[in-house]
Amino acid sequence: MKKILTVLFFFCSIHTFCQSKLSHFFYVKTTDSLPFLDYGLGKDRLGGAKMTFLDSNVVLKVVDSSDNSYKVQLSEFHDAYIEKQKVVRIDPIEEKQHLTDSWKVWGDSLYDYVTVQLDEKLPYRSVMEIDPSRIVVDIFGATSNTNWITQLSTAKEIKNAWYEQPEDDVMRGFIELKHQQHWGYRIFYTENNKLTIRVKRQPHVLDLNHLTIAVDAGHGGDNIGTSGVRTHIKEKDYTLLIAKQLEKALKLKKAKVVMTREKDTTLSMPERINFLREKNPDLLISIHLNDSDKDTVQGVSTYYRYIGFRPLSQSILKSMLSTGLHEFGNIGSFNFSLNGPTDYPNCLVEVAFLSNKDDEKKILSPKFQQLVANKIVAGIEDFLKNL
Repeated sequence: MKKILTVLFFFCSIHTFCQSKLSHFFYVKTTDSLPFLDYGLGKDRLGGAKMTFLDSNVVLKVVDSSDNSYKVQLSEFHDAYIEKQKVVRIDPIEEKQHLTDSWKVWGDSLYDYVTVQLDEKLPYRSVMEIDPSRIVVDIFGATSNTNWITQLSTAKEIKNAWYEQPEDDVMRGFIELKHQQHWGYRIFYTENNKLTIRVKRQPHVLDLNHLTIAVDAGHGGDNIGTSGVRTHIKEKDYTLLIAKQLEKALKLKKAKVVMTREKDTTLSMPERINFLREKNPDLLISIHLNDSDKDTVQGVSTYYRYIGFRPLSQSILKSMLSTGLHEFGNIGSFNFSLNGPTDYPNCLVEVAFLSNKDDEKKILSPKFQQLVANKIVAGIEDFLKNL
């Protein structure tokens, strides 16, 4: 009898603990300063592994707290983390089942859209897929209400759209594209809690003289980046020199060029991202110089985050290898902030290593800087031709 009572006491204690832990939650809303969800609390020099950017005023349920982040419950089986400074606390809200309304696929003169009516600004995440080319969007906390999808012929890039209910409180939307190459999309809410996925169409003419290319000179101002191993030159100065050469080379091809900075300016990553959202380029190239603890490491590398944007980075790396630089590689799932937006194909180019004497010598040469610019342009052209 004593053993039975002990076991009962143990289970009752566990139940009481769980109940008390679950009862200590509250709600927050995201702010408009590019809030993003992290998968976990792990960190590297570029921050934690990011799940997705979110729109402003998205409601999140906080279930735990660390020094700088809240743990939020997205659905029954999904959690994430968000920086405390990216949210504001709100009054308690009613716990209820969030039912979706009808879906719609349509297009205007510039973009295609998928919209779904919700009763609250719920959190979401998205994934790019290839073969077939499509966008997959999870809406956390949403349950189907026997809705339908209206698809209009005004949509030019979206080939098909459908949804599934993989979990009781997760709706998954599939957006199949007509072209293999992803050209970008943005997820946001419009009036009346309507979740919108705006899809960019493939340009009608795949030529530089019909495209807008954004060029980002890495670092700048207070952020000097790395330094040369022998000359102690600053990364921020030479990324700007190469970026200006790239601007000239692109303009010779009649491309429209947007520069995130044209002088030694301090710019935060949110400032750069907001600027690029306003300019809405077709492609983004970010110029950086690499560094390693080992002075024997050298070479060129290109970086992407989303698999749908990889082809651009592959073409640029292939072209850059004809400069005579060693290959450091093509790196995916990269956590660099400017690789984060899904709005346009983007590529980070680490031209060479300032920590390597041979690479540093090349970086110092104006002729090499011009060669790098020409090879990046050739890589973009090869990317376009391969489409």
